[in-house]
Amino acid sequence: MIRLVLADDQELVREGLRTILGSEPDLEVVGEAADGDEAVRQARLLRPDLVVIDVRMPGTDGLQATRTLLEANGWRPRVLVLTTFDLDEYVFEALRAGASGFALKSAPRHQLVAAIRMAAEGDLALAPAVTRRLVERFGATEVRPTLPATLTVREAEVLELVARGLSNAEIAAHLHLATTTVKTHLSSLLLKLRVRDRIQLVITAYEHGIVAPGADRPDRSGRPS
Repeated sequence: MIRLVLADDQELVREGLRTILGSEPDLEVVGEAADGDEAVRQARLLRPDLVVIDVRMPGTDGLQATRTLLEANGWRPRVLVLTTFDLDEYVFEALRAGASGFALKSAPRHQLVAAIRMAAEGDLALAPAVTRRLVERFGATEVRPTLPATLTVREAEVLELVARGLSNAEIAAHLHLATTTVKTHLSSLLLKLRVRDRIQLVITAYEHGIVAPGADRPDRSGRPS
C-alpha cells in the first residue's frame, strides 16, 4: 500500500484527487494540507511514502516545502510536484531540490496514477520529452566542466544515455549489457554523484555538459533518431 499526503490550497482539487486515488487498491490518502507548512507537519507526523504537493500555494509554497522535507536529516519522503503548467520554473527548482518528478493537474487520470506509483517506487515520474524541455530552458546555464574522477567510462556512457531519455532496457541494448548490469551502474552513479534518483542524474548530466540541450535521442543501433 502506498500512503499519500495531498497538499493543495484548493479544497476542490484535494477532494478530486482523494476521490481518484482512493479508488485505487494500492493507494491510500492518509493526510491533507492546504499550504506548505501544513504539508511538512503532516508528512513528519504521518510519514507517508509520497507527498503529492502543489507547487503554487499561498504562504509557504510547494517549492519551499519540498526543500524543507528533502533537506532534512534522517527520514525523508518522496515528493511528486503538481502544477498547472508543464514549463514552470518552480517545478525545475523542486526537481533540483530532490523531488521525484511532477504531474500536470490536467493530466488524464491514468497518467496521474501512474506518475504517483512511479515516484513512490523511486522511478522517474517525468516523460523524457518534458525532461528535455525543462533542462534546456532552466538547466543549461550552470555547466561545470568535470564530473568526479571516480566515474568509470562505462558509468559516463550510462549517464549520457539516461540524460537522452533511454530506459534501462534501451540502455542495455545500446551498450550490449544485461539490464541488471545497467541497474548496477545506475546505483553507482547515484552514490558517486550524491543524487537521489534518475531525474537528478538527468539534471546533473546537462549541468556538467555531458549532454547538450537539443541533443538527439539515439536509437538502439547507436545512431541519433
